[in-house]
Amino acid sequence: MFDVLIIGGSYAGLSAALALGRARRQVLVIDAGRPRNRFTPHAHNLLLHDGDAPADLAARARQQVAAYPTVRLLTTKATAATRLPTGEFEVSTSHGTYQAGRLLLATGMRDELPPVPGFAECWGKSVIHCPFCHGYEVADLPTGIWNNGDEVGLQVRMLLNWTRELTVFTNGPATFGPEVRQLLQAHAIPLEETPVAALLHTGGQLAALRLADGRELPLPVLYARPPAQQASMLPQQLGCELTSQGFIQLTENQLTTVPGVWAAGDCCSPMPQLALAIAAGNLVGGTLSRELIFSS
Repeated sequence: MFDVLIIGGSYAGLSAALALGRARRQVLVIDAGRPRNRFTPHAHNLLLHDGDAPADLAARARQQVAAYPTVRLLTTKATAATRLPTGEFEVSTSHGTYQAGRLLLATGMRDELPPVPGFAECWGKSVIHCPFCHGYEVADLPTGIWNNGDEVGLQVRMLLNWTRELTVFTNGPATFGPEVRQLLQAHAIPLEETPVAALLHTGGQLAALRLADGRELPLPVLYARPPAQQASMLPQQLGCELTSQGFIQLTENQLTTVPGVWAAGDCCSPMPQLALAIAAGNLVGGTLSRELIFSS
């Protein structure tokens, strides 16, 4: 029996485990070892670690958390979670079942990449999602925007801060209104509605987009926002309510709509940034520590 079971051992989960370990709580972190940012070679916009490799950051974080004797790290996939009649939670894995009085979901999101040849190979390298995380390194380069709908207008306004050489690829007929079209015309931004057939690249570094009509448009950088889904079915199994965007609904202090279940990180936030995940994990770790003290 543990005080807290943490499902997901990336930045939010490990940050919470660190706070709980320092509070001398019995904690088990269950992690499948597939972090969302595993495709990108460098992490940015993270103070003290700007430009570090995500794998190096994760390894060091695990080493630091494992130094606390009350924290156990288990590399496996959590396959089921349920609340027992006694009120405790039970989580099943291939290594066995584990119980705790509190449960923290740091299970993350899974990006649903389009089945276009070359897209997955470039994802996180030259096909990027966030200018705050990656925009500085590719500033002033010819840049594509893979998107459609009125959100294109917001994205264009933002990315003009990093580069003036933009092309919008809607991958089919544009669905945005006249205001977005006027914005594109005002900044002389080309609109390409022909579907993209393939991304041409070398080792994940984008070189050009091949369109369905055979044309190849040279391009070193592409911003894309593929849809994302909950990476785990455990939130739904437990009955956690989701927002209209598909994130775990929070009430206060990272608590979900299910009593005794907290959440932190990408699974409950539309802003997938390392610093925010670490902060959320630290917050919920402290909140759980106090909650355990005053409920005993």
